[in-house]
Amino acid sequence: MSVKDFIPVRKRLFVGLLGASVLGAGALLTGIWFLAINPTRTLFDQILLVILTTLLMGGTLLAALGIGGIVLTILYSKDLTAFHGPIRIAVNLFFPIALVIGKIFHIDSEKIKSSFVEVNNDLVRSKALRLKPAQILLLAPHCLQRSDCPYKITVNIDNCRRCGMCPVKDLLELRDASGIKMGIATGGTLARKYVQEYRPRAIIAIACERDLTSGIQDTNPIPVLGVTNERPFGPCFNTSVKIPDVEKAVNFFIGEENYETAVNNQ
Repeated sequence: MSVKDFIPVRKRLFVGLLGASVLGAGALLTGIWFLAINPTRTLFDQILLVILTTLLMGGTLLAALGIGGIVLTILYSKDLTAFHGPIRIAVNLFFPIALVIGKIFHIDSEKIKSSFVEVNNDLVRSKALRLKPAQILLLAPHCLQRSDCPYKITVNIDNCRRCGMCPVKDLLELRDASGIKMGIATGGTLARKYVQEYRPRAIIAIACERDLTSGIQDTNPIPVLGVTNERPFGPCFNTSVKIPDVEKAVNFFIGEENYETAVNNQ
C-alpha cells in the first residue's frame, strides 16, 4: 500500500504542497549552480553564488528531511524527536511557498490552511504529553459570543451570564470543571498577551483556519491543538464550535482519567 492510503486527503494537500515547494527550491538551486560555474562570471560572483547555493541546499535538504518526518509521524502516530528541527524548518520556510503554489493552481488557501491545522494536530498528538490543567490555556475568539449580547467578556470573561445563547457558557463550564486557563481574544495581540500572562505548556486554540495557522506558527514551539470554529453567518460573526472537540483536546493534554476526576470533584 502507498503512503496516500494511510494519509487522509486533507492532510495530503499540505504535505504535497510542501513537497512541491522543496522541488521548486531544488530547481532554483540547479539554476543558481549553473550560473555559478559559468566561466563568464567573475571569481567573486562565482564564490558568492556557490555560498548562496550551499546555504539554500542545506535548508532544502533539511526541509525535505522535515517533510519525511511529518509523513512518518502521521503514519506511525509516534513523536520522532530527531525530526523536530527539520519539521520546523520545512513548515516555517516552505509554507509560504506552498500557499503561492496553491494560488497558482487555484487551490483555495483556506483548504491549504485547514490541511496544515490537521497535520499540526497529528504532530501534537504524537507527543506523549501529560500536563496539569493549570498548564493548559484555552484560547477562544470573541466572535463566539452573540453580537447583541450586552455583557462584553474580552476584558473579563466572567462577565458572561451563562444564558446558553452562545458556546461561551459551555466553554466556561469546561474551564471550571477541568481547571484549565481560558482567555477570549479579539485578535493576535490579545492572544499573545494571554500566552505571556499564563505561560502555558500547551494551548487549545479555537479559531478560523487563517487565525489558527498564524497562531500555531507564532507560538511555536508551544504545542497547539487547533479546533476550527463554525461560521454559519460568515466569518467573525456569531460563530460556534463543537464542544466535544474541545473536550477531546483537553482530555489529550491532561488524560481522560484526570479529566473525569476533575469533573467529579466539582
